[in-house]
Amino acid sequence: MKVILLKDIKKLGQAGDIVEVKRGYARNFLIPNALALGYTKDNLRLFQNRKKKEEAEREKARAKAQSLAAALSKLSLTIPQRVKNEEEIYGSVTKTMIAQALREEGYDIAEDRIVLDEPIKKLGIFTLKVNLFPDVVGEVKVWVVKK
Repeated sequence: MKVILLKDIKKLGQAGDIVEVKRGYARNFLIPNALALGYTKDNLRLFQNRKKKEEAEREKARAKAQSLAAALSKLSLTIPQRVKNEEEIYGSVTKTMIAQALREEGYDIAEDRIVLDEPIKKLGIFTLKVNLFPDVVGEVKVWVVKK
């Protein structure tokens, strides 16, 4: 039986591929789990329309992420911290603190999108990366200052 794959399936194919599978596999697993559609001209047209809509939405999201990256590059966050020595701070500046500072500036970015190799433990200026989209990375400056 020919089917149109809706999602990538290991050892079978990529989304959009038209593959030949056993009838039982298609009817009992692929189609009920929304992994494939039976191959007909109507289903092929339906899949192509769905794919065009998804691509348009993806491009719109990419454009939004690029504009957000441009806005973040102009942004400077200031995070005041208590200091124990000249430059060493108590505790550290974490992703959660940076995400909170971004929210206060009006940017709702999840903390798991912020790339922080290790916690910030000193005063200074740091440039951090923010993953906004699979291929769009923004940068934000963080100033850690004495409280």
